[in-house]
Amino acid sequence: MRIGILGLGRIGAFHAETLAGLGAVESLVVSDPAAGLARAVAERYGALVADSPEEVLAAGVDGLVVAAATDAHPALIRAGVAAGVPVFCEKPVARTMAEAVDVHKVLAGCDVPVQIGFNRRFDTGYAAAREAVRSGALGPLHTVRSTTLDPAPPPAAYVAASGGIFRDCAVHDFDIIRWVTGREVGEVYAAGGNRGAAYIRDAGDADTTGAVLTLDDGTLAVVSNSRHNGRGHDVRLELHGFADSVAVGLDDRLPLRSVEPGVTFPSGVPHDFFLDRFAAAYRAELAAFTEVAAGSRPSPCTVEDALEAGWIAEACALSLREHRPVAPAEVRRA
Repeated sequence: MRIGILGLGRIGAFHAETLAGLGAVESLVVSDPAAGLARAVAERYGALVADSPEEVLAAGVDGLVVAAATDAHPALIRAGVAAGVPVFCEKPVARTMAEAVDVHKVLAGCDVPVQIGFNRRFDTGYAAAREAVRSGALGPLHTVRSTTLDPAPPPAAYVAASGGIFRDCAVHDFDIIRWVTGREVGEVYAAGGNRGAAYIRDAGDADTTGAVLTLDDGTLAVVSNSRHNGRGHDVRLELHGFADSVAVGLDDRLPLRSVEPGVTFPSGVPHDFFLDRFAAAYRAELAAFTEVAAGSRPSPCTVEDALEAGWIAEACALSLREHRPVAPAEVRRA
């Protein structure tokens, strides 16, 4: 099949490399407002260069990968769907939830699939944890702990346009908690602070946050996020049940140092970059999209899924501002 890629920054170029290595993909058509990026990627992977999204869609693509700036996501999703081309779009669906809801309304009743990029759903550890929950091996859950700690904050310009740490970073934790447990979030209580880069505080954001989510069956989920984790990129999930407990991310590259006498785990080089930690998951995610584009499977992460994680993020942001518990239903818009 032929796949179009819109946006060739860090993640878009990585997707081009991944797609070029998949057996199902015969050719790529790439486009970016920075023509030099498009030419460089095209030369590296033998892709065709298009001057605009319209030219990409006119090139007979079987699927469209959107890795452009967030502001462009809604229009590019709509363009792909209007052309009858299955779309993979990096999260978020849109900069604001109102825009994302509009996209969802446009897609209502449409049979062109759209897949949103929540890559943790394709990580083998998270998949095994989900199976452990669904099989009943853990018994009823009582506690979930999800962690995303970045080694260093993103640039000031990124932070200012990110929508905040809950919408940009913690949203991955919110999505994976829903996916692994199969439960919805009934209430959140969030706290946060700033002890690092001043530009994060100046943007009205927090650099470190914690949130307690009460799931609809009473399970408590604790979500921890930070832009400052000097030892590396720490992404983990713990699931504690009445019968057993399991963890995702406890590999030999875990960015955590034990001070117990005689303990040498972990002894590997700590993960220090999200593309390093989740390289295999990104590849599996795009391989799944080629199946979606071929019509052999439904979207494994829909716009509706992305909206649900987004409402949790909105509830956490409100909770942080007002120092009170918030139900996602309070911020939800039909």
